[in-house]
Amino acid sequence: MNERMDTSELFSLRGRTALITGGSRGIGKMIAEGFIAQGARVYISSRKAEACRATAEALSRGGGECIALPMDVSTVEGARALSAAYTAREPTLDILVNNAGAAWLAGFDDFPEQGWDKVMDLNVKSPFFVTQALAPALRAAASPGRPAKVIQIASIDGIYLTPLDTFSYAASKSALIQLTRIMAARLAKDHIVVSAIAPGAFASDMNIRARDHAAETAARVPVQRIGTPLDIAGAAIFLASRAGDYVVGSVLTVDGGVAFASSPVR
Repeated sequence: MNERMDTSELFSLRGRTALITGGSRGIGKMIAEGFIAQGARVYISSRKAEACRATAEALSRGGGECIALPMDVSTVEGARALSAAYTAREPTLDILVNNAGAAWLAGFDDFPEQGWDKVMDLNVKSPFFVTQALAPALRAAASPGRPAKVIQIASIDGIYLTPLDTFSYAASKSALIQLTRIMAARLAKDHIVVSAIAPGAFASDMNIRARDHAAETAARVPVQRIGTPLDIAGAAIFLASRAGDYVVGSVLTVDGGVAFASSPVR
């Protein structure tokens, strides 16, 4: 007779360390809170030091452990500095969440080079070079039985045709999805599992429509609501934990059905 399957620790992150870029607010903060609730020791990074420290202090209340590592990761130097700051405290890294991102809204005829370069640097270049810089710590944590994880935060704007004039943002998120696949293929042999989440409408400073016009935004979502912190945290916990060990190079859409379950216009 087979032993009964034990799933009690399937989503646990106890004993694991995580680093989340852009972790002081929005989706990054939601994921950090979820990881802490599952027992992980969480490091968060963001460009604004005061906000980063304030969020870490708030998330540490109630017995959790969250440490601030303020850094601007939009440059290769910043990515390497973040790695140095982290590895000065921890010899290994179990989970890296590349969440730091930017958007730019402007019409086609007026879209500026600055809006292209800023978004591409933070949304595409940063995830690659942050992962590259932290690869030794990820490899040190990884094993066949417990792989290290890299989770890229993409967007459904990189999957479906967004109606917004966010040209560089949509292009960058589509590029990040393909980069995720390439990195997954390259790092799997090192027992580092790379995957991505493509969020839809979540209330944040990056998505002011969902934040300031939740009811109007929800009306365009098949499930008739915007995302909650539990929705995005649940997806990230799944990928970060034992539950997601066999999910390699995939993109998990967390959007209430916008990208793949919207009814055609009649």
